[in-house]
Amino acid sequence: MKKRDFIKLTGLASAGLIIAPLASCGDGQPKASEKTAEPTPEPAEELSFLLPQLPFAYNALDPKIDTITMEIHHGKHHAGYVRKLNAAVAEAPGFAGMDIESLLAKVEADDTAVRNNGGGHYNHSMFWEILKPGGPAQPEGELAAAIASAFGSYEAFAEQFANAAKTRFGSGWAWLNLDASNQLFISSTPNQDNPLMVNIVEETGTPIMGIDVWEHAYYLNYQNKRGDYIQAFMELINWNVVAENMKMAMK
Repeated sequence: MKKRDFIKLTGLASAGLIIAPLASCGDGQPKASEKTAEPTPEPAEELSFLLPQLPFAYNALDPKIDTITMEIHHGKHHAGYVRKLNAAVAEAPGFAGMDIESLLAKVEADDTAVRNNGGGHYNHSMFWEILKPGGPAQPEGELAAAIASAFGSYEAFAEQFANAAKTRFGSGWAWLNLDASNQLFISSTPNQDNPLMVNIVEETGTPIMGIDVWEHAYYLNYQNKRGDYIQAFMELINWNVVAENMKMAMK
């Protein structure tokens, strides 16, 4: 090799332009093509039930339902029901692969974890949708006619529904339901039970609207004034959603 060529080659190596060929010369490191492939990570376990995203911002219902209550109610309480429901179903393979409605229809009184957390998940999922901002202030169309037929008037319905919510002792829910004959009726259930639980509750049907009267739903803003919370709820209902629920429930 001529001296000028050697100097030129050395300069290129110093500049990093021919590092790749030199790096392969006995340094004991495998080439990129020889490296062992990274192990494929195990896929995450697929969960049967997921926390639904709220259809509105946490502060969208202020001041009737305050932001902090919404954050805790959705992000803590409902999330906890979903987490515990998935764990309960994993321990009770008889419920594996079921949708939430089928699960609730099957659950028995002694299926405690599935009953409580399955109800908590279903009940709250409906609750958020009903409270979605917007829609008419009172029922319209077929829903208004059905309410008038069942209760005499909207005012009579509102009074009966509020009374069911007020008089539910301790924690629970009040419901507007459709029965097997497509007639509306009002009921209430303790804890996280609901009218889909045919093996547990006395009055069975398909809920189209429900109000949560657990203290965690209202106590930060209303303390012990459950009646004020119920009135606020009645002013927040999206009746378009309730009407759609009725339409879907009709047989």
